[in-house]
Amino acid sequence: MENRKAQKRQILTGVAEIFQEQGPPLPSYSQIAEKCGLSRQLIRYYFEAPDDLMCENCDLLAEDYRMALVNGVETLEGPKRLKFIFDFYFDLVEEVRKPRDDRCYDAVMALASGSERIRTNLRGQYTLLGQVLQLEIKMQYPDLTLEDCAEISYLFVCIMYGHWKMSASLGVSDDHKLIARRSIDRILASFVNKDVEKLATVRVWET
Repeated sequence: MENRKAQKRQILTGVAEIFQEQGPPLPSYSQIAEKCGLSRQLIRYYFEAPDDLMCENCDLLAEDYRMALVNGVETLEGPKRLKFIFDFYFDLVEEVRKPRDDRCYDAVMALASGSERIRTNLRGQYTLLGQVLQLEIKMQYPDLTLEDCAEISYLFVCIMYGHWKMSASLGVSDDHKLIARRSIDRILASFVNKDVEKLATVRVWET
């Protein structure tokens, strides 16, 4: 059982590395086999369809983030906790670095446009991040409504992903993360100071 788990992780890690090196399209099973040092038949045994492979690849990427985030926030309380989460996703925490997987995520996002399964998986991951963040914001700013916190979480996910896409796909300097990160504080301040107009009829994180 452990060997099976290790081999699957080896395959998924190999796919992620290929995407990081060259971006989309989805590599062939032969390319993956060569990268992982495993047979093409074994890869097809574990992942009969390409969508199976990509959905589990999404899950692996998300798990790496979850583990890093949990390890970073478990001893933090109050304002330090929310600050850590924001800083982590913009790779501003020296002790806990964000996974180096931005080109891989771009590739998965591109493949999602042609696959309902991948699209549903990826949307679910970003939605979960947004919902967790919504509650973290609410704990730090109890006077904000849950709807306000949901809007902030949605803006955070959009800005965070947009920044890394600009950096990973278009080659914009990584230093722009400082601008993107600062925008989150400005957005928060606008809600706390009640400088934003209420959005009626928009239900955040619903499809």
